[in-house]
Amino acid sequence: QVHILPEKDKKKAEVRTRLEAAAQAKKGGGKRGFMTPTRKKKLRTLLSKNAADELKKELARKAEERKRTVAERCGPSKNLDGINEGNAEHINNLKI
Repeated sequence: QVHILPEKDKKKAEVRTRLEAAAQAKKGGGKRGFMTPTRKKKLRTLLSKNAADELKKELARKAEERKRTVAERCGPSKNLDGINEGNAEHINNLKI
């Protein structure tokens, strides 16, 4: 019976350490989560860059659409750099 006592103590200690390890892991002292603060920050900056790029593309698309619509309705723009004052007044007084 002398040999049984130390063996029981060993098993108790082993079980205790396993339970403590499980409790520590459950509490959150073990592995950290997937989204660490640095990963969150990188993701946030990436998303904001993508949103800015999409906004630029959308604005460029709208400007092109606007330009196309004006050209379609009014015809191509005319070069008015080399006209004299009389012709400018005449063009200004034209009614559509």
